[in-house]
Amino acid sequence: MKTRGLSRAAAAATCGALLLAGCSAGNPGTSSAPAGPVTTAWPDPGAGLQGVTLTLWMSTQTAAMADNVIKSFEAKTGAKITKVVIPDVYETNAPTKLATGAKPDLATWQPTGSMLALLKPSTDLQSLDGAPWLARQTPAIQKLGVVNGHHYAAFVNVPSVLGVFYNKSVFQKAGITSPPKNFSELLADAQKIKAKGVAPFFGAAGDQWPTQWWPQVLLAEASKKGLWERVSQNKEKFTDPEILGAVRQFQDMVKQGLFNQDDKTSKYTESGPALLKGEAAMVLQLTSFASLMQSTADTATIDREIGWFPISKDGNIATSVPGGDNALVAFKTGDPKREAGARQFLRFWLETYYPDYVKSAGTVSIEPAVPTPAGVPEAVKQATAALDDAAGSMQQNAAVNPDFYVNLANMVNGTMTPEQVTSTTQSQFAQLAQALGIQGF
Repeated sequence: MKTRGLSRAAAAATCGALLLAGCSAGNPGTSSAPAGPVTTAWPDPGAGLQGVTLTLWMSTQTAAMADNVIKSFEAKTGAKITKVVIPDVYETNAPTKLATGAKPDLATWQPTGSMLALLKPSTDLQSLDGAPWLARQTPAIQKLGVVNGHHYAAFVNVPSVLGVFYNKSVFQKAGITSPPKNFSELLADAQKIKAKGVAPFFGAAGDQWPTQWWPQVLLAEASKKGLWERVSQNKEKFTDPEILGAVRQFQDMVKQGLFNQDDKTSKYTESGPALLKGEAAMVLQLTSFASLMQSTADTATIDREIGWFPISKDGNIATSVPGGDNALVAFKTGDPKREAGARQFLRFWLETYYPDYVKSAGTVSIEPAVPTPAGVPEAVKQATAALDDAAGSMQQNAAVNPDFYVNLANMVNGTMTPEQVTSTTQSQFAQLAQALGIQGF
């Protein structure tokens, strides 16, 4: 799975569509946003729902994710779930469709503050405060999917975190006996690996979006101290020393030749095989990178060959990046029976059906009482454990997502300087924030 920031153009179109519809988005940091409603009724997951039809919007990425859940729910309750797959780019097309007046009962959605804001949660989404499944989930999950103090996202999958997947054999040949404990040690290890004739890192600037992860892990400690909240309030800018310094560090790594020689044109899908073959020593990626490796290697091979560690500027803090396949939202439709049916479907998925879902999906359980099935790579389990102390990414904590990754890819390709990357990104951020009516812009 790849996770990108909502592109500037796409977001601008989305904001425009919402504004044309006479809407103002409730956003993180918008004090004027009305308080969300309190849901008081949570129907029994197995209660009869004959005659009730619910519409579920999904992206092409998540199109098959709920098939077994839907089949079981329909058989148990008599309800009908109509699945509608919205074509790519889902994050643009779904809000545009909403602006025309169409509205599903449920939808998969990226459960970050900026992406939830596009759906106007305080007025258009059902609050999931007090949902019975919340107390069953890990404390780290319970903190996510929240806007202005209210839960609006039902997590069904564990969010990805950023960390470094590494080839154990390459590390051993370079004389590296333990993972680095901070970014300085990481760079020192990279030089040892380069001296052995192996690319320390595999970049995939040909796909652009992977470039954004390097500055973000360098900003993990700053994120924990409220960096993205200050940026969202226009109290700190991309051009200020903190973010600019991270971008300059990334450029230095590129200039030092620490990435694969074809970084400028290489693709994300090439990074998994390159790591497994030892053609590159490390890949900085989301937890979901393990799925790419599983497409060409079994779990035993991955566990034997590949290790994982989180990294940040001063230590080993992971960075959380919830994705579009992590959660669902439930819309206010004005039909009490369908709204209750949507809540019941979420209960069914996350309570009644969850053990079966985890097994069929082969994923890490986010409910401690439900065991993670065999076959999940150890690196994925380690990454999931790191979520407990993870910092929030720009996607998670910033009010909007500019085209940071596009500008960084331009820098890798030599067409932008770090100063141009940050000034352009700041302009995009401000433009999007103004379109959403965020205070301070």
